[in-house]
Amino acid sequence: MKLKAPLTLGLMLGSLSLCLIGYAEERGRPSRPARPEAPAFQAHPAGVHPRGRTVPQHQIRVLAPRAVDHGRTGWAHWDHPEFARPNYYWNWNGVHNVTCIAEDSYGDQYPVSEAAAPGFGLNNMTDVEDDALDRCYSESGQDNTCVLASCTHI
Repeated sequence: MKLKAPLTLGLMLGSLSLCLIGYAEERGRPSRPARPEAPAFQAHPAGVHPRGRTVPQHQIRVLAPRAVDHGRTGWAHWDHPEFARPNYYWNWNGVHNVTCIAEDSYGDQYPVSEAAAPGFGLNNMTDVEDDALDRCYSESGQDNTCVLASCTHI
């Protein structure tokens, strides 16, 4: 019974230190400019795509998705060229899990899934998109033509 107070104090200090470590890791990430909201949705014109359907001439490989914790992927960050990020017309309050897929020049796909904590929104999508690109670049042998193929949510 005399160990209650020191044990309680130790648990409180341990949880405080974990919170401070998590806060420091989040603050250490490079800040990105906020992404603007998507413009009003407008469907594409009716009919066939002007360039026709894009189909690879060989079978593609789709690797197993990798679940990642926010900011802890294990892949080195690839300083990829800037590109126009997709507009997402999602109900952000209902998003629980996000999967983004990057594709290399051969057509192989590298999916990455991340759990969406409460408050997950458009600005967090940049991290998940970049994680997919980092995985593609790393696992494809530094193929610098990796592109973001798509993202989806549950």
